[in-house]
Amino acid sequence: MAPQNPTTKFKVAAAHAAPVFMNKAATIQKVVRLIEQAGAEDTKLLVFPETFIPGYPYFIECYPPLKQVAALAQYAEESVVVEPNGPDMVAIQDACRRAGVAINLGVSERMAGGHTLFNSQVTFDSDGSLLGVHRKLQPTYVERMVWAQGNGSTLKNFPLSELGVNLGGLACWENTMNGARQALIMQGQHIHAGAWPALSTMRGFEAVADAQIEALMKTHAITGQVWVITASNYVDETCLDWMRENLGEQDLVKAGGGWSSVLHPFCAFLAGPHTGAEEKLVTGEVDLAQLGAVKVWIDAKGHYQRPEILQFGFDARPMWADEKKGEGRFVGKGVEEKAEGEEEVRV
Repeated sequence: MAPQNPTTKFKVAAAHAAPVFMNKAATIQKVVRLIEQAGAEDTKLLVFPETFIPGYPYFIECYPPLKQVAALAQYAEESVVVEPNGPDMVAIQDACRRAGVAINLGVSERMAGGHTLFNSQVTFDSDGSLLGVHRKLQPTYVERMVWAQGNGSTLKNFPLSELGVNLGGLACWENTMNGARQALIMQGQHIHAGAWPALSTMRGFEAVADAQIEALMKTHAITGQVWVITASNYVDETCLDWMRENLGEQDLVKAGGGWSSVLHPFCAFLAGPHTGAEEKLVTGEVDLAQLGAVKVWIDAKGHYQRPEILQFGFDARPMWADEKKGEGRFVGKGVEEKAEGEEEVRV
């Protein structure tokens, strides 16, 4: 369902920040503080990095798998259960409502009543409504030890009522999946939340990571004609200390890193890029009135689609048990339910 009566201009921001690593309760408190800061600065939409709660598990890149069992069990305990007004969500929902800020929040999501985890992005509206969750379709490399695969039932945009825009997002190298990006584009995306870890801190990525992120985010901006908010964490001493104390010395991940920005649909920087170990809300202004001039040139959902030549569809069936039994678990204004048995969305 298309949003009505869109606001023309509003401030958006990427939270370039580090979590309190492996501490869910303390990081939730930090999320609340950042939401409050955004509200005080009249920012209407705030995007957080990948798995900000309880932090990106950099240790999976650094140690043999058999040394990580206890660490992964603790990571699961510190992951969040996504349910409206649940114990892990209520303070965040209240902060959004009080501050009048919509957010896209990267979390390690734990399936309620179980131990299965997902790399997820949770969207909250400015009235505190939990609109829904996107589960990363394909965890990358050793991430497959941590998170299960998402599916097309969470590959969607969510309409933000106050702003009148559709917000969708993808995490890290999920942005290399052209089909996933196209699914969001064809469902009328206006703003894209690109969530990332601090890739440039990893050995072998120092010289290329920021260039990769910039290339992928700019590609989605121009091919989708959308504003792109890119939020990355940085590695701080709490993360490095935790790995050292719990798993031993390592020299594969260092402090710093991260790449955060706000991009215009024509790829101009509206804010950033901001990198390094300095916490900052990277803030830019979205002006929806500028979209018409962009669409004169290229409209991926319209005259540049060429559906008689390039046909596109994706499987939107839920796969996991909680998705099948609880598609209505989110009070998601404007989230359209699909008919039972529907297998594919053609757009």
